[in-house]
Amino acid sequence: MKTQLLATLLVSTSLLAGCSTLSTDSESTMDISNKIKAVALLNAIETGDSKAIGYVNSNNYTQHNLAVADGLAGFGEVLQALPKGSAKVNVVRAFEDGDYVFTHTDYNFFGPKVGFDLFRFENGQIVEHWDNLAEKAEQPNPSGRTQLDGTTTIVDLDKTAENKLLVADFVETILVNAEYNKLAKYFDGDNYLQHNTAIADGLSGLGQAIEAMGIQGITMEYSKSYKVLGEGNFVLAISEGRFAGEATAYYDLFRVENGKIAEHWDVMETILNKEQWKNTNGKFGNL
Repeated sequence: MKTQLLATLLVSTSLLAGCSTLSTDSESTMDISNKIKAVALLNAIETGDSKAIGYVNSNNYTQHNLAVADGLAGFGEVLQALPKGSAKVNVVRAFEDGDYVFTHTDYNFFGPKVGFDLFRFENGQIVEHWDNLAEKAEQPNPSGRTQLDGTTTIVDLDKTAENKLLVADFVETILVNAEYNKLAKYFDGDNYLQHNTAIADGLSGLGQAIEAMGIQGITMEYSKSYKVLGEGNFVLAISEGRFAGEATAYYDLFRVENGKIAEHWDVMETILNKEQWKNTNGKFGNL
């Protein structure tokens, strides 16, 4: 693995900014989709591919992972801290919505993890990054599903806007406002595939999980929806709330089929206390 090489390149941002060959190379890759660029940058964590660094604006890169210092130098510091040869990256799903690309990835990054990454592009370069990471579960959920399996095929591109509206309405009505009496209108009966580590398929499985949490005194609250992005039949919702009393970031990925929510993946991450932040950009800044 070439993590050390990549880290050195990331830290040397002034060299990147002034390199004429990099500028020429960036111009020649403008026709490459932003989705391909984002995936290449993530893969570079494992491979050390220096070309991927050209997809990042070295003079203007804002980091919203609160455990990482701002800019490329902060990212480089994290890579340098990784145990040699430990990093693994497998981007399972990738989607593009305007200036944004979001990915669903299987990581070994200081241990096995599942994550969503969100990148914002300007003029073909990455200028901003948000993410949500969780430990990878050792066992499937009660329905035998994992945090990452299931379909990856993007269809219904002509229904992207419609599907985003459906999910935005679901998040606001059900998750934020807790109007559970309206739950059924978003689903095709009990036909609902679930990838949350603790919940079984169907609305019945969701109901059982909510009941079990209630018995244990565990609360799950959504207080604000920040962003809804989508491509075709896949829609990602980014929200804030509290889980078991802790401030939490929720990234929920939904697959929509025939106007109904058909499948769900998620990553929940406890938000660091402010004294632990390594940048001041905020977990949801600019969303």
